[in-house]
Order: sequence, then C-alpha cells, then structure tokens
Amino acid sequence: MTTDRPTFGDPHEPPPRTAAPRRPRARRAPWRRVLAALAAAAAPALIAAGPAAAAPGDTGCTPDAVACVAVLVLDADNARIPDVHATVSGDGFSADVVTTADAVTSVEVPGPGSYTIEIDPATLPADKQLPAGAATSATVTGQVGSTARAAFRVGAGAAAPAPSPSAPSATDRGQAADDAPAADGTAEVPQAPEGDASERDLTLGQVWQQVGSGLRFGLLLALASIGLNLVFGTTGLSNFAHGEQVTFGAALGYLSINVWGLPPWLALPAVLVACGAAGWAQDAGIWKPLRRRGTPVMQAMIVTIGLSIALQFLIQMMIGGRSLRVLSGNPVPLRLAGVTLSEASWISMGIAVVCIAGIAWWLTRTRIGRATRAVSDNPALAAATGIEPDRIIRVVWVMSTSFAALSGILIAVSFGSFNWSLGLQFLLLMFAAVTLGGLGTAFGALVGSLLIGLVVEVSNLVIPSDLRYASALVILILVLLVRPQGILGRRERIG
Repeated sequence: MTTDRPTFGDPHEPPPRTAAPRRPRARRAPWRRVLAALAAAAAPALIAAGPAAAAPGDTGCTPDAVACVAVLVLDADNARIPDVHATVSGDGFSADVVTTADAVTSVEVPGPGSYTIEIDPATLPADKQLPAGAATSATVTGQVGSTARAAFRVGAGAAAPAPSPSAPSATDRGQAADDAPAADGTAEVPQAPEGDASERDLTLGQVWQQVGSGLRFGLLLALASIGLNLVFGTTGLSNFAHGEQVTFGAALGYLSINVWGLPPWLALPAVLVACGAAGWAQDAGIWKPLRRRGTPVMQAMIVTIGLSIALQFLIQMMIGGRSLRVLSGNPVPLRLAGVTLSEASWISMGIAVVCIAGIAWWLTRTRIGRATRAVSDNPALAAATGIEPDRIIRVVWVMSTSFAALSGILIAVSFGSFNWSLGLQFLLLMFAAVTLGGLGTAFGALVGSLLIGLVVEVSNLVIPSDLRYASALVILILVLLVRPQGILGRRERIG
C-alpha cells in the first residue's frame, strides 16, 4: 500500500495524448527558463560584486557560533578605563583594540585556543597606572560560544596579580566584579571547565536568563522553519537550500546598510522584496518545470542540494569568508522580566511574534491561506474544487524565501555577527524543528522551533556550549521514537 502523500509531480495531470487539442504555440527551450531563474536569483549578488569586508577596527563580538576574547581595564572601584590600547594575539592571529567606558571591548578570534592580551602602559591615564610588579599581558583560553576575558586592575588600591595562563580566573570567564554584560547584552553565565558541568552552581536567575535566550532563539528559528514546512506541505519537497536563503537575507541586509548606505528601516523591506523575487524566480525556472515533468521527490531533493552548494559559493563571492556585523554600533543591554538581552534582540523578538501571528491569521482567515492548507492536505482534491495548485505553490515559495531572509537579518542583528555558513549551521536545527513539530504544518514548525530553542540554550547550563546543538538533535530522536509523526503531525499509513 502506498502513502497518501502526493509526489512532487502532479500524478492526476492527464497525459499529453488524452489532453484536449490546443492551439499550437512556440515552445520555449527549458534551459532558457532555468537560466532566467538563475539570473533573477543572482541579480542582487552581481550588483554587489566587489570587496565587501567589514570596517577595520570593529571590536564588537557576540559569542554565538564564534569564539570571543574581551579586554577589561578596571580601577579599584570597578569602573572601566577608556582609550587603553591592547593587542590580542595567538595562533597566527593579531588584532588591536581600544577599550571604551560604555561597553566591554571584545574581538572575534579564529577559534578555540590560547590567546595573549597585552596592554600598552603608555596609553593608561597618568593617575591610573599598573601596580608595581603587575604584568602587562595575560593569557586566556578562547572557546566557541563564549567570551574569554582578561581584566587588568590599575590605579591606587588595585591588586597586582594577573590571570594565570593555566587556570583562567573568574574574571577571564566573564565574572568580573562589576558584572559587566557580554557583547550581546546577556550577562555571562558562570561556566566550569569542560567535563565538569556537574560542579556548576546554578541559580534560578541563570536558568530564567537562558529560558529568555531560548525563546529568542526559538522565535527567530521559527520564522525560517515555517517557510520550510510550508514548502514541504504543498510539494512534498525537503529543500536543502533553505539555509542559504537565510544567509542570503543576512548578506543582503549587510550590503544594503553597510555598502549601499540604506537606512535599516528602508533596507529591511528592500531585502524582503528582493528575496521574495528570488523565490518566485526559483519556482518559475526550476521547480514548476520539474513538477510538470513529474520529477520524483528524491531527484528534486538532489537538485536542492546542488542549489545549496551553488548559493554558498555565491554568498562567499558577495561578502567573503569572515564574520560581519549588520549593525556596526555596540549593543545596548535591556532588562525585561528578569532577562537581559540587547535592545536589538528584544525588537527582533517583537518582529518575529508579529510575523508569526500574521502567518497564523493568513492561514486561517484568508482565502489563499485556506487554499494553501487544502493543497497541503490533498492537491488532487484541491484542484478538483477549482484551486490552482501551481499558483498556491508559487505564493508559498515567495513567502518561504521572504521569511527566511527576515530570519537571517534578525539572527545577524540579535547575535551580533554572521558569516557565509550561517544557514548551513541552522539547517539541521530547522529540519529538527519541523520534524519535531510535525511535517507539513506551519504551527508544528512553530512549536518545534520553540522547543529546540529552549533545549539549545538551557542545556548550555549543564553541558559544554560546543554540544548544545547536539542536545536538540538527541531530544528530536527521543521524541520521534515515541511519536514518529511529530507533536502536531497526523499519523499516516505508509505500508
């Protein structure tokens, strides 16, 4: 017995030999449609061709999927000393930074390892010099997903010892006496060395902080996952190029604001329109012709893998291989309901909530939304009632790429920086979210994304941050062993 899930092509479309006679017309070569779609998708990249490196001297760093090193110069009263020059070096990397009084000065480092921070005593204020015998350099251990800090005490009453290279102090791990916030506005959570997670002294405030971070992560992940699930529901296709649509949105946001000089309020809708047009072109030039030819889902999925690889190289050509910041200003922390996040994170969460509510209203209250649900349930029956499945699928592709682009911009803004592999890092989490919530349902993608976000962030309290994404995949496996169709999915007979 076969599954009720329709194939990628429309099996109910009558073959050409039984179709009603049509007036002959010139047939366009299939390769022309493919080239037109690729040209439309690559148009923003061709406009942006050229060097697009980040501005030099940018010392902000958000420890999401990168390693950061921060420099603090404090007096006896734990006040930050500005305008002190320091050098961060190690593993062939070197960067010059300047401290500020408003925020912790941090810089992204290539990866895990030991880094030496050396300050220039000549740039210290005359009345706030290093104590006698104090070292001008310190060594810290950088780790992906965290900020390693080195603090130097200056002025009268300051202590002389410097951090130990072999045993980073509490200040190195972000627990300075002034409890300064991290670069993304989130207070650093105390972390034990790797392998000693059981020795961490957790508090209710730390758990609540991670819950807030998990809600932020889940909402931004949901924006991308909903589009991925709508495409699967209407076509049966698992789009492996969806992660690159997320990165493409973040890249266009960076170029619009930092290269083309557009204000953020104008750059955001421009990027959404451009990415929506790219989705329209992809369906018109690639996916609709494949559906017309009855291409099986497996072959179409392989096409998405090839498209994903092509978009990765295209995005690298646009922005290069280093991490970039969409907004160049230092994040401003804001505490709401006992959770400290940056102002940009709170705004991004608000935008995500409004958009998700709009999607729910559109699916349940509008004619096209109800038609989308009908096509997702049974394309043949929907076509018999007068609905055009191809038209609905075209709308879904435009929505999917637009919301993926919006998710990419908000992720880059909330977490401080992004690089060309942003979508690749989030692709497995998106698939985990839609599978956990229920394949083919937008509301299932929302529920799955929120659960994945909470698991990823809260698990960071008890396991090393490098394993936090793996914890979400373990939860996915355990849930599918109990409920294979997902939380909101329907049980289907497949054999």
